[in-house]
Amino acid sequence: MNAKLDRTGLGRFAGTGERLARTVTIASVSFGRSLLWLLAAIIVGCGIWMLLPLSKGNSAEPVRAELAAVEASPSGDASAMASPASEAQMPATAELGRLRISSQTWRRGGLGSKALVTLTLRNDNDYAVKDVEIVCAFTRRDGSHLTDRSRVLADPVSMKSRKTFVRIPIGVVNVNADQAKCSLVAARRA
Repeated sequence: MNAKLDRTGLGRFAGTGERLARTVTIASVSFGRSLLWLLAAIIVGCGIWMLLPLSKGNSAEPVRAELAAVEASPSGDASAMASPASEAQMPATAELGRLRISSQTWRRGGLGSKALVTLTLRNDNDYAVKDVEIVCAFTRRDGSHLTDRSRVLADPVSMKSRKTFVRIPIGVVNVNADQAKCSLVAARRA
C-alpha cells in the first residue's frame, strides 16, 4: 500500500494516523499527570494555610486593652508621685466608674458582614470626656464567644449628660454572631 502512495506523491502521509494516535495518547497521559500534580499542589497549599496562625484582627482570643485607664484626682493631677516628664507625656484620663453605657443595640450592615452598634453613653463626671474606647464581644446563639472588635469614639460627651451614637461601624463580624455586649475600656478628659 505504501508503494501506491509513493507513486501518487502521498507517501509522506503514510503512517500519519499511527503517529497521530501515539501523540494523542502521550498528550493525554501527560495532561492527566499534570492534573494530578495540580491537585497535589492545591492539597499541600491548603494544608499549609490551615496551619498558619490567625492574624490579630481575625483571632477569636479576647482583645487586651493596651491602654490603661488611670483615675485622676479631683485636683487634676494624674499621679502624686509621677515625674514632670511623665506627666507631660501621659494624657489626662477620665474616671470610668462615672462613665457608662446606658443602652446598646446592634444590627448588621454592609451586606450582612459589618456590625453597626447604637449606644448611649452617660457621663456623670464633672468634666467632659472624649476619645472613648469601647470593645464589643460577639457571641453565637448558644453563648459561645466568637470575636471582639474595638473602636474609639472621638466625639466628646459633655459633663453630667448623655449622648447617643447611632449606627457606629465596629467592624466585620462572623455570620454566626447573634449577640453583642459592648463595654468601656478607656476615655480621656476633653
